[in-house]
Amino acid sequence: MRSDTGILFFSLSATLFAFWLALSGQYNATFFIIGIICAILVAVFGVRLAVVDEEGHPIHLGLRALTYWPWLIWEIAKSAVDVTTIILNPKLPISPTMVKIKAKQKTGLGVSIFANSITLTPGTISVDVVGGEILVHALSKSGADDLEEGAMNRRVARFEGSS
Repeated sequence: MRSDTGILFFSLSATLFAFWLALSGQYNATFFIIGIICAILVAVFGVRLAVVDEEGHPIHLGLRALTYWPWLIWEIAKSAVDVTTIILNPKLPISPTMVKIKAKQKTGLGVSIFANSITLTPGTISVDVVGGEILVHALSKSGADDLEEGAMNRRVARFEGSS
């Protein structure tokens, strides 16, 4: 077992065990033992089947997530207010727009995080990803313009580590 696979194995085992504990709600010795055994077995099978990698279990992004997630939550909140304002306006000033955004990320994981971040933000949805370009439907022209300006693109690239 390579050293990076060992780190992924132990990290995955710990994550699966924590998830087991959170869902079971049982904190006695029997459940601890069963949880540890199941977490280790699933991690062993994952490593043996070669499905455990940095893309499937991205522990290398852990520290960067501490700054990215709060920023993304703030962007979601701002967009929710914007969409609510548009919907509650009696004139309903929508201007649906489709725009292609060139992703600055270097890996499939980074592009996926960018596309998912777009979709999580109210008023925009990633429709298609082809060759590093993301086709986005925006509720308003201003939402599309914000994406084209590239703040989210740069932030995700920095989160991924490619900038």
